[in-house]
Amino acid sequence: MVTTISVVTHEVEKIVPHVKTIRHHLHAHPELALQEYKTSGFIRSELYAQGITPLSPFLETDVVAMISGTEAGKNVTLRADMDALPLQEQNESGYCSTIPGMMHACGHDGHCAMLLGAAFVLNNLRHRFRGTVRLVFQPGEEVVAAGKALVEAGILENPKPDAVLALHAWNGFPVGAVGAKGGAAMAAADFFKITIQGRGGHGSKPERTIDPIRIATKLVESLYAIPFWHVGALDPVVISVCSIHGGQSANVIPDEVVLEGSIRYLSKESGEKLPGLFEGIVRGECEKSGASAFIDYKRPYIPTINSPDIVAIGKGIVEQNLGASAWIDEVEPSMGSEDFSYFLEKNRGAMFLLGMGEEGPQLHNNCFDFNDDALQNGILFLVLSTLELLERQGGTQ
Repeated sequence: MVTTISVVTHEVEKIVPHVKTIRHHLHAHPELALQEYKTSGFIRSELYAQGITPLSPFLETDVVAMISGTEAGKNVTLRADMDALPLQEQNESGYCSTIPGMMHACGHDGHCAMLLGAAFVLNNLRHRFRGTVRLVFQPGEEVVAAGKALVEAGILENPKPDAVLALHAWNGFPVGAVGAKGGAAMAAADFFKITIQGRGGHGSKPERTIDPIRIATKLVESLYAIPFWHVGALDPVVISVCSIHGGQSANVIPDEVVLEGSIRYLSKESGEKLPGLFEGIVRGECEKSGASAFIDYKRPYIPTINSPDIVAIGKGIVEQNLGASAWIDEVEPSMGSEDFSYFLEKNRGAMFLLGMGEEGPQLHNNCFDFNDDALQNGILFLVLSTLELLERQGGTQ
């Protein structure tokens, strides 16, 4: 059942033009987290056209399908995310977002297009492998971390995967290059909202108020000092206050100020102590000034932990089939977060990164656009990795 690189490359080259068209369609029609109704419908139609029948949704806008080989065997699960971001696109391509205030600024259009391409090729080669391939087009990766709910709904059961893989667009790598890091690859993310309730008054009489703006400025400095004072220098923690709202007039001190932001970390140890540290500092700063603090603290993203052996297998596949220069070995952990972490929590696997170019707009920028020149290598990597992992003897250890 050995499938040669020439066979796979031929199959991939045949479908790349169509995959590019798919990518442009998805880019032009973005939808936000958990609202991906047209996106999921479009993906289902593409799968049906290839004779692949999706399962009934586990949530509402997810698309999950299985491709079966010639006989029973292992399962490899491939995942792509579907949702867009609330940004106004600034590009001028012929396939720019047609939806005001929404765009694919994180490459999810490319992720879905590549997974569809891999599905087309693997379906055409199903007589050449044993086992099954699970395709997961996941809604709500951004902010809501719907991957957790999807895993809890049972998508990784019957059969349980022997490996789970994802491929994410990445700036700073040469176009089409692939890289990954074993172990902690992406950070957990906690999100917070702090409401400081003081006592407002006239701007000329601050001494008669409990000024929540003054308290907020002190609190921001105290929160930013947590990594320096309470966490080891070799244990990365990033605290960002990203939104401050309070007041409506230049001469009125408000009653209330609201701060929102995130805390990101790589280690379990930091994750265990940060919420307590955070709450203690917030309440301490507010209480000593006579204000009240209302804290909403959520923990939607856990660290993304790649299996070193799966990363090593991916490296071998890239170097052998795409060339040694196509593999990026020095991959630093990212303080960004991914809910693919829940796919990896109880399963072996890895999130690999696909180069979008060494220059150009970063992810989550309103000028970002997935690089079509990376599509072929991305599909090749997904297909070759899947075939290799399906055929490995004795598990993926």
